[in-house]
Amino acid sequence: MSLVGKTALVTGGGRGIGKGCALELAALGARVAVNDRPGNPDLAATVAEIKAAGGAALALEADVFSRAGCESLLERALNDAGAIDILVSNPAHSNRAGFLKLEPAAFARVIQGTLIAGFHMSQLVARHMVERGKGGKMIFISSVHAEMPYQNAVAYNAAKAGLNHMALSIARELVPHKINVNIIEPGWIDTPGEREDFGVEFLHERGKALPWGRLGAPADIGKAVAFLASDKADYITGAVLRVDGGFLHKDA
Repeated sequence: MSLVGKTALVTGGGRGIGKGCALELAALGARVAVNDRPGNPDLAATVAEIKAAGGAALALEADVFSRAGCESLLERALNDAGAIDILVSNPAHSNRAGFLKLEPAAFARVIQGTLIAGFHMSQLVARHMVERGKGGKMIFISSVHAEMPYQNAVAYNAAKAGLNHMALSIARELVPHKINVNIIEPGWIDTPGEREDFGVEFLHERGKALPWGRLGAPADIGKAVAFLASDKADYITGAVLRVDGGFLHKDA
């Protein structure tokens, strides 16, 4: 696979799954516009890592939880690259709380940062791709939470389930424009956020009990994204690709 000559925009790309996606896209030759929230120290480090490996990347700070932030991000990305061929839509916000204790504002924040933010960024990029007339690739990072009703995650579960259905609807509408729209559902991934919440030792031990014998790595998701962004996936649209090492069926 090769992505030489392509430009990818990755939101939430400073660390974790987004970083894994940015690194894999760059490794295949794409120029990557890496976005994360303003002031995130991980963003510059990720871009530096891509460049150190011989790739091309730029850092773009923007708050994609808002329409204005998404508009600003796309404008700056286009000013630098001229066009966007690939969008990896990876905004997310989570709040671990039981349903009875979850504050309405916290619920709204998760929906805003995970579902509505995904709508804003994808619509803006899709309009650009349609106007350009050369097709494109859009990959939404969802979660097995879209299918599994985890406790203490009602807002995140709802947001990811909504994201799936939204992306499938978008895929149907963009078929005439030859824009591939697909979804990836990560399972339990070893990210900095998970390490902060649970600790490395806990994740290592729990990972051994999973069907694949380990937690997923951001690179596992990145490789799946790179495939869907490539010409190898030209005939794939409206698909949900689960990348979870069998996690969804661990109790089957």
